[in-house]
Amino acid sequence: MKSDIQIAREAQKLPIAQVAGRLGLTEADFLPYGHDKAKIAHETIAALAGRPQGRLILVTAINPTPAGEGKTTTTVGLGDALNRIGKRATVCIREASLGPNFGMKGGAAGGGHAQVVPMEDMNLHFTGDFHAVTSAHNLLAAMIDNHIHWGNALRIDPRRVTWRRVMDMNDRVLRQVVVALGGPANGVPRECGFDITVASEVMAILCLASDLADLQARLGRIVIGQTFDRRPVTARDLGAEGAMTVLLRDALQPNLVQTLENNPAFVHGGPFANIAHGCNSVMATRTALALSDYVVTEAGFGADLGAEKFLNIKCRLAGLQPDAAVLVATVRALKMNGGVARADLGAENVAALRAGCANLGRHIENLRRFGLPVVVAINHFSGDTEAEIAALTDYCRAHGVQAVLCRHWAEGGRGAEDLARAVVELAEGGADFAPLYPDEMPLAEKIETICKRIYRAAEVEFLPHIVERLEEWQRAGHGHLPVCMAKTQYSFSADPAALGAPEGFAIPVREVRLSAGAGFVVAICGDIMTMPGLPREPSALRVGLDGDGHVQGLF
Repeated sequence: MKSDIQIAREAQKLPIAQVAGRLGLTEADFLPYGHDKAKIAHETIAALAGRPQGRLILVTAINPTPAGEGKTTTTVGLGDALNRIGKRATVCIREASLGPNFGMKGGAAGGGHAQVVPMEDMNLHFTGDFHAVTSAHNLLAAMIDNHIHWGNALRIDPRRVTWRRVMDMNDRVLRQVVVALGGPANGVPRECGFDITVASEVMAILCLASDLADLQARLGRIVIGQTFDRRPVTARDLGAEGAMTVLLRDALQPNLVQTLENNPAFVHGGPFANIAHGCNSVMATRTALALSDYVVTEAGFGADLGAEKFLNIKCRLAGLQPDAAVLVATVRALKMNGGVARADLGAENVAALRAGCANLGRHIENLRRFGLPVVVAINHFSGDTEAEIAALTDYCRAHGVQAVLCRHWAEGGRGAEDLARAVVELAEGGADFAPLYPDEMPLAEKIETICKRIYRAAEVEFLPHIVERLEEWQRAGHGHLPVCMAKTQYSFSADPAALGAPEGFAIPVREVRLSAGAGFVVAICGDIMTMPGLPREPSALRVGLDGDGHVQGLF
């Protein structure tokens, strides 16, 4: 059996101009990055405004397990399948972070015969977007400390600077650091720390901005800390937003690549869904909608995180109207949710599957709360038995949704044609989409609404200083913002070991952060970290070059 990387290397890629041509674009509409990558020009995107929009399909999944679910693979397979049945479809996914690539999760370009290529480029430096985000973020950090060093005209309180630094790599020792040691020439010593680039507010802004002017305005609204008399200080106060926009000018342009079946795919932006809002860029999605009949996009991790944020944050802020949701599940992952150890997943266990389906059922209920029609995609593994597939199909039927067996990993788009037809039927039937909570709901109530209605928590634990901070932001005019939950992806609860569909637990909110530029408030729950660490045996140990200079071990 060929590996994903072998399949990707054997792909018969079209020149990127031909891929763009399938969208009706000419060479004047894009900036080529080599033969197989391009960025769509700002002028072209502006010219698309007002065009009729295609249908928007969200692909999400059950809570992730080490058994694998295949959400990106299904997204790509569905896009290819829609094209096979005569629909002009485009895939929209996020870029991969170097952190998980060299850490534990691995790449993010799909798998098997449902991949986006060039896979190696996408999982490494790609078109440099992440480096631009890192540079823009750290430029602001440098300008803060430089302003304090040269007299501090804004009277920034160094103890209340909240703007941290970022890098696109997992490095636990940088979570909390002290900067500016070594004497007065090196600045004013203070505590600081690093987040991973995909948790940066600049990354969120890049993914939510509608154009360059909006990008600069959002960057200017970033709150970096407070003065000695507790007034907020913004990036605009420091005069940083112009230079940051310059660094991000090219990065804001969506990246065009292709699937293995030469269908167009936009790969742009990369906020994590467990610590950020987990969706590809608004500009990529809107561009694809103006050029396609169907746009298939994904939201990171399980539906309790990625889909919730896609629907409550991205769709709300961008005015998007999704038409249907695809919920990806595997027999293996559901058995794991039912208590089967990873080593025993190869053996048939219908009872464990049925027990694990509680996780699937919870996600079905949650998606329906948003008014979306849902279809379940059973991502097929070779070890799945007929009895297990039948039990899963029966469970879905009992919950009023169709389950479609998909073989896109092995067969490409041909293996997902039944799913494509089911999606078209749902999308054409219409949706009644609405976010979970209104803008005017107080911030603390928004957090409680998500925790109780989506996670099924019995209570939310707010420490007194958290309540005080939320009330302060409410009074300052930020109460209309949506909330972005930072929580473990492995469970509905804050305990990653609580699989299935737990309920009646408490969600501890240990920190809140204001992302005024992005347009949301972050609630950090439990032990989740905004700077991950590497595992005991990181993927980096397996990555290298072979004798022909080809990358090996990356995916």
